[in-house]
Amino acid sequence: MKQSLPIADFDFEYPEELVASAPAEPRDSSRLLVIDRAARRLEHAVFWDIPRFLRPGDCLVLNRTKVLPCRLRGRKSTGGKVDLLLVRELGSSSWSALSADLKAGQSLEFPGGLQATVEGLGEEGEYRLAFAARDLRSYLAEHGLPPLPPYIAKRRAPSRSDLERYQTVYARDEGSIAAPTAGLHFTPELLGLLRARGVETAWVTLHVGRGTFRPIRGEDAAAHTMLPESYEVEAAQADTLRAAIARGARLVAVGTTVARTLETLASSPFGLCAGRGESALYIAPGYGFRATNALVTNFHLPRSTPLVLACAFAGRDLVLSAYREAVARGYRLYSYGDATLIL
Repeated sequence: MKQSLPIADFDFEYPEELVASAPAEPRDSSRLLVIDRAARRLEHAVFWDIPRFLRPGDCLVLNRTKVLPCRLRGRKSTGGKVDLLLVRELGSSSWSALSADLKAGQSLEFPGGLQATVEGLGEEGEYRLAFAARDLRSYLAEHGLPPLPPYIAKRRAPSRSDLERYQTVYARDEGSIAAPTAGLHFTPELLGLLRARGVETAWVTLHVGRGTFRPIRGEDAAAHTMLPESYEVEAAQADTLRAAIARGARLVAVGTTVARTLETLASSPFGLCAGRGESALYIAPGYGFRATNALVTNFHLPRSTPLVLACAFAGRDLVLSAYREAVARGYRLYSYGDATLIL
């Protein structure tokens, strides 16, 4: 039987002005709070200092998923505005989406003449939509907006300029409906400095879906279940990961998505092998990490699964103490905010 985890234990207080609505420029100028688990010590730095905290031989593991421009704004047949977040592709012209106050049979129209019909309400509050377009992905590439989180979108409208900035510099495999935000701080130059220091790089792909950002409901965080998200690890990357472990190197997960991918693989009968599949792994305090030795991650929302994962990795008291310190020093929070490095 799982030990209960009161959801209120994953709260922290902060002023709203610390929620970042725009990214730091340049990317690696964001602040970095280094959390040393063994010494229970905090150190304040800038993200471009990260090579100083990694060792030659460490293996930096990054998620090269690419964010879809999957937010659409248009009009209902009744004349009212509609704001859609496309969530899952159900067929060549059929998608599920999050929105408000849609009705089955309703017609929707979007810029460029794209039309859609609401087929009904499905699982998890997602609407099923049929689009009158053979290739919706091509339409999104031209007209879609970046899927900025609600706490940013309520402050300002997403723009096409966010398409570049709400994306890692190494994004390759399109399929996410939110950015793997820990990777937003890296620049090509910083990755080059890390390679020059002898830090190896490995790549995985986990497409960020609703599983990552769906809120924990109820009073017991231990009772939460994750929605599955698809992942893929290529053979050469799996070889790199196993070789790093064999020589005793640290696997440094860049983001909770990478940590969940590594732990999903490590807990399988085949270990860290190449493959593709779905991960519904929920990591909470009490979980025994098998592959992740260090974690780069942003400051997360209270009562969220990424915050619960960080608490599982470093201990709730240490993580929340670090958050209180960050708030006191004016760190910027959430997707476009500052970062932590947990060693």
